[in-house]
Amino acid sequence: MPNTPIVAIVGRPNVGKSTLFNRLTGRRQAIVHDTPGVTRDRLSGRVELDDEVTIELVDTGGLVPEDDPLGLNQQVLLAVEESDLLLFVVDGRDGLVPSDESVWETLRRFDRPAVLVVNKGDTKAAQNGYDEFYQLGVWPLVLISAEHNTGVDELLGHVVELVAENPRPAVDVADDVPRLAIVGRPNVGKSSIVNRLLGSQRVLVSPQAGTTRDPIDSVLETEDGSRYVLVDTAGIRRRSQVADTPEDLAVMMARRQIERADLAVLVIDASAGVTSGDLGIAGAIWDGGRAVVVALNKWDLLDEDKRKELEEGWERLSEITRNPPRVNVSALSGRRLDRLLPQVEPALERFRLEVSTSELNRLLDQAVARHHAPTLRGKPWNLFYSTQVATGPPTFMLFANRTLERSDPYRRYLENFLRSQLDLDGVPIRLVIRERKRRS
Repeated sequence: MPNTPIVAIVGRPNVGKSTLFNRLTGRRQAIVHDTPGVTRDRLSGRVELDDEVTIELVDTGGLVPEDDPLGLNQQVLLAVEESDLLLFVVDGRDGLVPSDESVWETLRRFDRPAVLVVNKGDTKAAQNGYDEFYQLGVWPLVLISAEHNTGVDELLGHVVELVAENPRPAVDVADDVPRLAIVGRPNVGKSSIVNRLLGSQRVLVSPQAGTTRDPIDSVLETEDGSRYVLVDTAGIRRRSQVADTPEDLAVMMARRQIERADLAVLVIDASAGVTSGDLGIAGAIWDGGRAVVVALNKWDLLDEDKRKELEEGWERLSEITRNPPRVNVSALSGRRLDRLLPQVEPALERFRLEVSTSELNRLLDQAVARHHAPTLRGKPWNLFYSTQVATGPPTFMLFANRTLERSDPYRRYLENFLRSQLDLDGVPIRLVIRERKRRS
């Protein structure tokens, strides 16, 4: 499974981190203001650097060592711990100041590769004095202006080189062993579920990793001989102790595990209901093309009103992940956890479903006969032929007289029809529609 490198933009307040984030992501997500400390929450966005390199870029709040009345430093350092590369931003107009040195002393303990980004390079002060930043001992050093887009191409060139030189290592496990990601917001019970699963099974193998940022996967073998890989369980245990993680950062951390998995077990604190953070992680699972099983933890704490509230939220979650299987559990007592893995196996079978070409064409002919596509400029949409081209998730190629946009309601209708006929609840379906002229 590929890993998307995580690149964190860090530095003291008001040096232009959010301006750089907006420049690199190409859209104004972060709040940009001259007042220090404006960035309270973490933001992340995907940036395609070239045909082969895509990064997850994270904007962080200003780091102020030994002065953290708002509790922001913990969130910044959590993002640093998760990252593969740091963009350490300083203000070239101000020159090297003691707070820059203090920030770097804090960051260097994490032993991450870094680029020193001297921002506001359009000023004479920065152009004449940026050499003093070499005292920090950070290399490479790049002079840029995030606001005016100068030096940014050189910066991205260094990013491409460094993420290629410092890949996050993968754990050597047989490819045919299903990979499960236990994901969810902080403090919903992920680590408790992992520990109970591992503690109740017969075999546990934990490859030793060299650094804290290496993934550590646990191989689970059940009494009936089934084997699963629990993805990055060390990361689960570390992050579960962090309270009040901003939702965007929680989604980013979950996405890293989701990318390396076949199926995600989404853990939700049933006593809190379905939150926007839960929905964000559900969306990351679905966008990543992974099967999903939902574990509603702390179910035993719900009264009738809480259960009603949970069911209302469940409708929104089910809409995103297309009616996934759910298990009501209590990680604390272990109640009903024995029902979790029996839901995982059939979900994996659906994820790897193979449909014969004849059966697929029969189903799609039936779908078109039941509900014809709307015409475009008086011309109907005609399906000529279809075939399955991949599994995990099931991916079907359709040849028609024209394509359908991803947001086209008829494409959604075809997906839902196939899902209902093939019993693919909780499993994404990919439709690739190619235009082909009808043979005369």
